[in-house]
Amino acid sequence: MNNLNRICTLFFLTLGLATSSPAQKESLLIGPGDALHIQVYDTPEMEQRARVTDTGEIPISFVGNVKVANLTPGQAAKEIEQRLIAAAIMLHPQVTVRVDAYATQNASVMGQVLKPGVYEIDTRRKVIEVLALAGGLTDVADRHITIERHGDPNQKIEYYFSNVAGTALSDDPMVYPGDTVVVPKAAVVYVLGDVLKPGGYPISTNNSKMTVLEAISLAGSANHSAAVGKSKLVRKTPTGVEEIDLPINAMQKGKKADIALMPDDVVYVPFSFLRNVAVNGQSILASATSAAIYIH
Repeated sequence: MNNLNRICTLFFLTLGLATSSPAQKESLLIGPGDALHIQVYDTPEMEQRARVTDTGEIPISFVGNVKVANLTPGQAAKEIEQRLIAAAIMLHPQVTVRVDAYATQNASVMGQVLKPGVYEIDTRRKVIEVLALAGGLTDVADRHITIERHGDPNQKIEYYFSNVAGTALSDDPMVYPGDTVVVPKAAVVYVLGDVLKPGGYPISTNNSKMTVLEAISLAGSANHSAAVGKSKLVRKTPTGVEEIDLPINAMQKGKKADIALMPDDVVYVPFSFLRNVAVNGQSILASATSAAIYIH
């Protein structure tokens, strides 16, 4: 192989890498109404701009309508290439598809943000930037955030918004025009009975987990009058109400493992004067429904 051929080969290999790499990272799907710019390498007469019809198609010279809805620009380019080859128009076409304008210029942010609503974005934006447009998360927001892709409600991107800046920025997916960002409400656990601040506490920790001792600490710990040794965990299950004895003192001394809580669990620390009074799980769960919710 002479030098000229070697240079040409390296050029086209580089071109192939340059064109395929971005396509692998694309996640935006083309939808009806989007304005597309189609180019065919070394064939300027086939360059055209077209708007996707309501049926999800665009007209391509010499081959007719091509369905591109719910495809990424890279996938749409491959589809057009195959149609050009099938119609015997070209043997080895290299097609590029770009979105010139989106049918929608907005992204919706719903749920536990300070200012839920519809925000104008004319290009892709990082999810952190879109959340900032909505004022950021509320104190009771769950950090497991869902992004629903425009044009395909079945495509959902899950993102965990960590309290650690480096972690949050290292995995920061894009939000595209037409996408919907949903921030759910954090699960709540309850600490009731003879504690300083009985009530509900959102599981808004960085890892979205909470243990019995952590919950009691948030509630200001047990009062001196509490019958800590009679504490129990009340949990509603599909088969009924489950009551679990909690060896709080042993857990605090490290002799027993701390217990991870589940959403809507109730940690009950009884009053000493109720030591001999029956308080069942059903009544404890009923009390939780009217408990105050504390932000921590």
